[in-house]
Formats: sequence, C-alpha cells, structure tokens
Amino acid sequence: MAQGEGLDLVLITATADPPVAKIVDYGKHKYLEGKAGKDKKKHSAEVKGIKISPRIAEHDMGFLSKNAIRFLEEGHKVKVTCQFRAREIAHPELGQKRLAIFAELCAEAGSVERAPALDGRLMIMILTPKPGAKKKDAKAEDKQDGGEAVQDHGDGQDHPETDAQ
Repeated sequence: MAQGEGLDLVLITATADPPVAKIVDYGKHKYLEGKAGKDKKKHSAEVKGIKISPRIAEHDMGFLSKNAIRFLEEGHKVKVTCQFRAREIAHPELGQKRLAIFAELCAEAGSVERAPALDGRLMIMILTPKPGAKKKDAKAEDKQDGGEAVQDHGDGQDHPETDAQ
C-alpha cells in the first residue's frame, strides 16, 4: 500500500503486540519529530542587565530595584553592574556597599548567585529568582477589562454605561 501511494512505511512501536506502523512521508515525519524536540527543550532564563554607579541616588536605586524585582518575578536572572568612572575606581568599597544595598532591596524576590566582584572598571553581581517565587505572565497583566467605564472630556466623570439593543 505504501509503495502504491509513493510513501514510506514507518515502524512506530516495535514492542507492541501487534507492532504499530504508519504509512507516511518519512522526510516530513523526521522534520516534525525534530520540530517537536526543539519545542520540548527547556528555555534558559534570560539575563537582564541593570547598571548603577557608586554615586547613584537613593530614589534611582529604588526605581531600578523595582525593575529588578519585576524581572526576578518573571523568572529572569539579573546582572547588576556598578560602573566606576575616572577616580572612583580608587574606592571599590563604595560600589560594594551600593550592590549590597541593591541585593537587600531585592531580597524578597531573589538571591545573590554571584557576589560582587571587580572586573576592570566594572563590579558585577548576579541575582537569581528564588525557587519558591511564582512566575508572573507579563502578557496576562496587560489585559484590560472591557467592562470598565470610560472617562472623557477631562471632567473626571464616568460616562454611564449604555445597554446595546
């Protein structure tokens, strides 16, 4: 039958009684198997980067830590880089303090995978999400409820909902 249709006879399960075989195009069968195998591969966590400096302001540190917490909750790793400029490199302890403060701010969502280490003019620390933290779906958060009243004309008043007839 397979030769008559110009297709191949593929043995699916040889150990079954009776053995299971399919009449398919073997090239297409191998292609689909390979494609299914790629989908099964575990996606590695993406590494998101955040840059700070030893002179970063407290407000900026809070803002960047909120971004890092969001990344960690989404399941990504966060690479925090403290960049030293000019003569700041003479005081690496300032960068280490800033990175320690940053790690404290992100402590509920992640833990330090790699402690701060100086690499040229950069001090790098890597944070990983805590294993118990659940991953948020960013696309699910973007959904808007269609039943909300719409505000218009800048007067702060909601328009009454009208029933479609």
